[in-house]
Amino acid sequence: MNPKEYVEASGARFAARSTVEQVEEGNALAPKFDRNGLIPCVTTDAQTGDVLMLGYMNSVALERTIATGEAHYWSRSRECLWHKGATSGLVQQVVEIRIDDDQDAVWLRVRVAGDGASCHVGYRSCFYRSIELGGPSDAPARLVFEEKDRVFDPTEVYGDAPNPTRL
Repeated sequence: MNPKEYVEASGARFAARSTVEQVEEGNALAPKFDRNGLIPCVTTDAQTGDVLMLGYMNSVALERTIATGEAHYWSRSRECLWHKGATSGLVQQVVEIRIDDDQDAVWLRVRVAGDGASCHVGYRSCFYRSIELGGPSDAPARLVFEEKDRVFDPTEVYGDAPNPTRL
């Protein structure tokens, strides 16, 4: 089932979007999913404020996150619902969920179980590199590692599971 079909099959927790005032100033959750049935979700560490990852949710993932207090996403690479930490044990316990003004983006503040890592590559954050500013305009931009050490070894945690990164 694709993410849009999931959206059409669920949504009991969500209000219909009727007016701008209702969406921007009302008390009802009326998320706006994109044409693929997804909404972007920024996830940060509840204690430090560090950005851990950017993921996407479909209707079911958002509903399950609200109902369970644990982060669920739609994996675009695996094309399936994904309970963060189900395989690794690095479950994201939700402290707070926020939605932006026009309800088309979600922000999760979480505590991460175990070593506190959220990246399948083994780093604490998926944003473990920065882009070097400046440099010659005829050369590719350079990445700089901001996190020097991995929190865990992905091979030990995931074994021979396929890597979700797609080229």
